[in-house]
This record gives sequence, structure tokens and C-alpha cells, in this order.
Amino acid sequence: MNFEDEMFGGPGAADRENADAALAQALRGYAAMEAQAAAALRACLPTPTEAGVLSDVRQARAASLAAGEAAMRAVLLLEAAAILAGGGDAPALAAAARRLGLPVATLAQPLRAAALSLPTDDASARIAAAIRVQDLVAALA
Repeated sequence: MNFEDEMFGGPGAADRENADAALAQALRGYAAMEAQAAAALRACLPTPTEAGVLSDVRQARAASLAAGEAAMRAVLLLEAAAILAGGGDAPALAAAARRLGLPVATLAQPLRAAALSLPTDDASARIAAAIRVQDLVAALA
């Protein structure tokens, strides 16, 4: 590699590793939000001893389904974070989604959001993350 490639060739290996770590951290944050949503929905459901907030069976069923879906998305985001932290690729992310029975497209939106909200002030890592997410989403589509 010559000087020009190193200076103007885009983010380097360390920047890509920082981007993967930052993306993984952002996905963990989104997983926590999904888990909180699932817990809040479950808190509305009736228990064997109490009627709960939702007295209508249809509403309770809808809340139960939504809680389950939010929990599954949280698990998927945690798996995606682990995959990205390890330098994983789109096929590994797709396999994780399929194992959980979720559409692969479920990951596109959180990945894009993670690239936009990275918990870092490292500009090179932000650029590397944007490139990485663009490539991942294209491969997942």
C-alpha cells in the first residue's frame, strides 16, 4: 500500500473494527428498547390471580402477540450485535434471522438507524459504519 492509498483510500482496518464495535453497541441499545417494550406489554396482560389492565380477550391476545414479537426482535438484535462485533457478514445475519423465524428484512431498519446514531465521535468509524451498513443491507435485500 502506498502513501496515497493510506491517506485517501477510505477507512482503514482499525476504523472498520471501531465501526463494528459501535454498531454492535447501538444494536444492543435497540435490543434493550425492544425488551422494555415487551416487558411493558406483558405487564398489561391478565395473570391467573388478577384481571390485568386489558379486560378484552382480543386486546389481551394482541398485546401478547406484540410482546412476543418485540422479545424476538430483541433477541435478533442481540445476535446481530454479537455477529457484527465479531466481524460477521450478511449471511450470518440472515441465518440468525431465519433461526428465529423472522424475515431477514427485519434487520435493515435497525442497522440503518444504528449507523445514524453511533455512540462515537470518531468520524472515520462513522464513515466505515455507513459503508458497512450499506453493504450489509444490500446483501440482505
